[in-house]
Amino acid sequence: MVKRIKNYLSLVKFSHTIFAMPFAFIGFFLAIKDSPDSISIKLLLLVLLCMVFARNAAMSFNRLVDRHYDLNNPRTNQREIPKGVITPKASAYFTLINSILFIATTYFINHLVLLLSPIALFVVLFYSYTKRFTWLCHFVLGLGLSLAPIGAYLAVTGKFNLVPLLYSFIVFFWVAGFDIIYALQDESFDKSQNLKSIPAKVGIKKALHIATLLHIVVAAIVLLIGIKFDFNIWYWLGSLVFITLLGYQHFIVSPNDLSRVNIAFATTNGIASIIYSIFNIISYLT
Repeated sequence: MVKRIKNYLSLVKFSHTIFAMPFAFIGFFLAIKDSPDSISIKLLLLVLLCMVFARNAAMSFNRLVDRHYDLNNPRTNQREIPKGVITPKASAYFTLINSILFIATTYFINHLVLLLSPIALFVVLFYSYTKRFTWLCHFVLGLGLSLAPIGAYLAVTGKFNLVPLLYSFIVFFWVAGFDIIYALQDESFDKSQNLKSIPAKVGIKKALHIATLLHIVVAAIVLLIGIKFDFNIWYWLGSLVFITLLGYQHFIVSPNDLSRVNIAFATTNGIASIIYSIFNIISYLT
């Protein structure tokens, strides 16, 4: 049983939850800042469950529909489905169960979140097909993860607001940028399989320039939030670290050296999101 659980955690790359989850915390505690009487541990747990179920469904579905490509790609042929550790049928059931649990969990949050849940689920599942027909696939992934802060804010307040929307824009451009960097590894394979991605379309060097531009936009939005809403020193300290780590990943990856793509993709971005969220939350509470 323990081994089976580990296999499913590996299937959905549960450790990569650190990308969007911290921004869900930002959305939640920002809402608490705006509505102090709405604080609820139960609600926080429901938001976290929604994040886990939606991401599990999305990742499992991605592995399911990409299994034939993964089998032919030397970088991915040891994933759980190509290796035979998890069957396609089991992955399909896992996707379905997590999708149902996601929508069911939103029922206990509020009516607006429940109404929007099928749309959110469609976006995160639809991403898995986008590499087949558009190089904008990176932006669809960014859109899916960008729902975290605004979704958590809606869970608490039941209404839209500009600030969490700006955080969603941060996630949108940030994720699109680092997904382009991650896709550099598969530039040749994507071309051979007629799969669409920015590296496959414009080449590694230009793709890195596009990723850099997207992360410059992220830095600009981070600064805009701090200035427009007059957040305190804690916000600026977190922003400094976040922006520095954004720049660092571009420093360690170059067209002639892709050996540290995984460090840039997982480690650097994971640390960046955690630190930025912690300092944001501290700034709301002080």
